[in-house]
Amino acid sequence: MALLQWIVVLLFGAVALTALARRVGAPYPTFLAVAGAGIALLPFGPKLTLEPDLALALFVAPVLLDAAFDTSMRDLRENWVPIGLLVLVAVGLTTAAVAVVAHALVPDLPWAAAVVLGTIVAPPDAAAATAVLRQVRPPHRLLVILEGESLLNDASALFVYRLAVAAVVAGAPTPGDLALNFILVVPGSLVAGWVLAHALLWLTTRLEYPPSAIVIQFASTFAVWILADRAGLSPVLTIVAYAVALARYAPQRHGARMRVPTYAVWETAVFLLNILAFVLIGLQVRPILDQLPAERLREYLGVAGAVLATVIVVRIAWVMAYNTGLRLKNHWFGLALPRPMLVPSARSGLVISWCGMRGIVTLAAALALPNGTEGTPAFPDRDLILMTAFAVVVGTLVLQGLTLPPLLRLFDLRDDDPVARETAHARIEVFRAALASLDGEEGPAAEALQREYKAVLKWAKAEPTATPGMTQVDELRLRTIGVARDVLFRLRSEGVIGDEAFHRVEEELDHAELHARPG
Repeated sequence: MALLQWIVVLLFGAVALTALARRVGAPYPTFLAVAGAGIALLPFGPKLTLEPDLALALFVAPVLLDAAFDTSMRDLRENWVPIGLLVLVAVGLTTAAVAVVAHALVPDLPWAAAVVLGTIVAPPDAAAATAVLRQVRPPHRLLVILEGESLLNDASALFVYRLAVAAVVAGAPTPGDLALNFILVVPGSLVAGWVLAHALLWLTTRLEYPPSAIVIQFASTFAVWILADRAGLSPVLTIVAYAVALARYAPQRHGARMRVPTYAVWETAVFLLNILAFVLIGLQVRPILDQLPAERLREYLGVAGAVLATVIVVRIAWVMAYNTGLRLKNHWFGLALPRPMLVPSARSGLVISWCGMRGIVTLAAALALPNGTEGTPAFPDRDLILMTAFAVVVGTLVLQGLTLPPLLRLFDLRDDDPVARETAHARIEVFRAALASLDGEEGPAAEALQREYKAVLKWAKAEPTATPGMTQVDELRLRTIGVARDVLFRLRSEGVIGDEAFHRVEEELDHAELHARPG
């Protein structure tokens, strides 16, 4: 019961902090992580320990799927070079630099353990990046690059992480083993994600009750992660492939009655998982401090600070080096963009280099290291790695998360809103086709619908980048719906109808009102 009480308190507090963060223009993950750490340090604070495998499946899988579902494959293809270099080179350089710094500061730390530490803190977290970036709204191209990186870099870092942990526990693998592992894991994960997505689509298209379909969607997301993990594949790559396949094929197989409640539930669930994840990140400070030898705390804090600085500096150095080379190439050979978008600049490079927040993946990977129970030897310097991972997560969330919005405002990075431009083009083409389909139709209904579509098409051409406005028909519909609602309330209050009939008619009026309120 005490656990449930704490969860209720934490949820109320997290929602209040999220509202405060939005009001002051700061990313809410930072507020939640700091608040969680503050609560954990209180004498009466809860002692909640994350189960690593559960944390990855519960918090990362749905958030990763939600982000991948909204990702444009066209935009990823057009920006595959910067995304690929961030995923492979930036993560690799960070891993190597952190290993060198950690081994230099703690000479007794085995090299394999130092590499494990590097892989743990190297990848910016998908949940942290998505939660922060969608709130600060950078230009579209920067968002594509950063979200693309956040989708894939966990896969590269966790691949090296598993190999490094195995090297410490069971001996170093041969280069042939590494190559074979990589060759099998990457395509196997992509194929598995595609196959599982089509299996889910086959199942959900046979379900007519939206709540049942939504439950199956969530259960299958966790099942895909667990199956990929048990099969030795990359859960991250499998979930990304799974989500991309769903995004491509699901809209053609599911109708609005299924899609609207599904999107609403997923948006709420992902938000809930995000706030719980970042609060729990902060709460881990108590279990971590309880395991640390008191006499070595200062030494561990020094190492954690050095690793935090290394993580930030290496990312800035790599991104700005690549950005400089790209701008020189564009200056010498010209810039060829497939469509109007943000041109690479020093300011955009600095923003990308500063978007390196770590999150739940880093902490879960550190907690997953063998702790000496269940007959397995303890991982070398596990306490040091745990403390360092926690410091990097909280440090990047606070330092970079809080300064990212002012940095974007200072640089004043803007584009011509390509998403709004493409939305306007699609809206005009869609209603033009809908209007053309009514040619030859006669009768009052066809004439009314033609007038409505002509009004929307006229507005769309006149205000192409604005949010949809209401036509005269919409305004009349809203006025009549208001009168209808008054009558419905009166009928229930007078006892003429019961609540079940009230809610049925209320739902019908709600659908009509949503139709009359575009956007």
